Amino acid sequence: MKSKIGIWISIALFGLMMSCTTEEDSTVEEGNWIKRSSFDGVGRSGAVSFVIGDKAYIGLGFDGDDYLTDFWTYDPDQNYWQKAAEFPGVARSGAVAFSIGDKGYVTTGYNDDELVEELGDTWEYNSATDTWTQLADFGGSARYKAVGFATGGYGYVGTGYDGSHLKDFWRLDPASGEWTQIVSLTGEKRKGAVSFVIDSYTYVCTGSNNGLYEADLLAFDPSEAGWSQLEDVNEDDDDQDAILREDGVAFVLDGKGYVTVGSLGSNQNTTWEYTPGSGVWTEKTAFEGTGRTGAVAFTINGRAFVALGQSGSSRWDDIWEFVPTETYDEDD
Repeated sequence: MKSKIGIWISIALFGLMMSCTTEEDSTVEEGNWIKRSSFDGVGRSGAVSFVIGDKAYIGLGFDGDDYLTDFWTYDPDQNYWQKAAEFPGVARSGAVAFSIGDKGYVTTGYNDDELVEELGDTWEYNSATDTWTQLADFGGSARYKAVGFATGGYGYVGTGYDGSHLKDFWRLDPASGEWTQIVSLTGEKRKGAVSFVIDSYTYVCTGSNNGLYEADLLAFDPSEAGWSQLEDVNEDDDDQDAILREDGVAFVLDGKGYVTVGSLGSNQNTTWEYTPGSGVWTEKTAFEGTGRTGAVAFTINGRAFVALGQSGSSRWDDIWEFVPTETYDEDD
C-alpha cells in the first residue's frame, strides 16, 4: 500500500514539474521591446503618425478631456522630441495619416464636440516649411477608425465607421489633391483595422464589424487596383485567434509585417509576425508596455516603434522600440 501511495505521489510531483516547465517554455521570448524617451506632449489615444525622412510626426488624438491639435517630431537617432506646427483643422481622434515624399497627409476622424461628429477634411503637411494646407475633402463619407496608407506615389483611405461599418476605398492624387474612388475592399466591412505595406502590396487585416472580429487577410495590388483574399489568420491554427483584435497597430520590418496591441474584448499586448507568401503568422514577444488600444506605430530607417494609447481611463505617453532579432530582456 505504501508503495502505491509513493508511486502516486511521484506521478503527481512529476505532473506538477511538467506543468511548470510547460508554462515556462510557452513564454515567447523572440523579439525585445526597449523603452525610449517619453512623448513630450500629453498622453493620448487615437493619435496619428507618419514618417518623413529621418523623423516621425505624431499628433492629434484625445487626452480624456480634450481633442488635440498639437504635432511633434521624433528623432530616433537622438531619441528626442520637438514641437511642429499646430494642426489647423478641427481637433480630432481616430483619423488616418500617411506620407508621400516630403509631405504628410491627414484626413477623416472624430470629434463629438462638433455639430457633425465624423470628419472628412484633408490636410497636407509640408516638412520643408513646417506648414499645413487644406486639400479637397475626403471623397467618401466623413468617418473615423478607417485605414490609410501610401504606395506607388498615391495615398489610399478606406473602411471605417460613419454610423455604419464601411468597406469603400478612395485614392488621393498628391499632385492634384483630388480623391478618386477605387474598388472596394474584398470581404467584410470593418472599423479599427490595420494596414501595412510590403514591397508593392498592402495588407489589411483585423478590425470589427457589428461586434464580430474579422479574421481575413486581404492584399491590395496597386498595379491592378484590386484586392485578393489570402488565408484567414486563424485558418490552420486555433491559437492564432489571438491575432484578432480591433484598434491595434501594424508596422513593417525587414520585409515582414507585425501586428500588436488593440482590443479583443479586453486590452491586448500579443505581437504577431507575418511573412508574405507563406501564410504564416508567428507569435513574438508580447508588447512590454501596458496593453492598450488607440496607439500609433511607425518604422524609421529599419527601426520600429509603438507609442501612446489608452488603457481604461489612462492615456499613455510612452514609446517602445521593437527589435525582432533580439531575445526578450526584462531589464530593458
